[in-house]
Amino acid sequence: QVQLQESGPGLVESSQTLSLTCTVSGGSITRRPYDWSWIRQPPGKGLEWLGAIAYNGKPYYSPSLKSRTSISRDTAKNQFTLQLSSMTPENTAVYYCAKRVAFCNYATWGQGPQVTVVV
Repeated sequence: QVQLQESGPGLVESSQTLSLTCTVSGGSITRRPYDWSWIRQPPGKGLEWLGAIAYNGKPYYSPSLKSRTSISRDTAKNQFTLQLSSMTPENTAVYYCAKRVAFCNYATWGQGPQVTVVV
């Protein structure tokens, strides 16, 4: 029974870097063929895929955010992390971590905390 638990700040100052950690229980982040994704949803808007890290540690990034995004993992802790730099108020959103099991199929989601960027 896979569960994802997110941790990180609820408030981030403009120009600073957001760092979120997703802790996975009930399954290993190294188990093929799955990958581990970050997705956000601004207020009143749709979901936006930010990036992911595969079971083998290979990262993938949204082209529009590639220069600002870093996704890494700690296999000993069964965690993967998101770092998104140069935050602005427009980046205020609910940030989710999720397990992808197939194309556009995210089977398990973190709780999706709100991250607010303040001036």
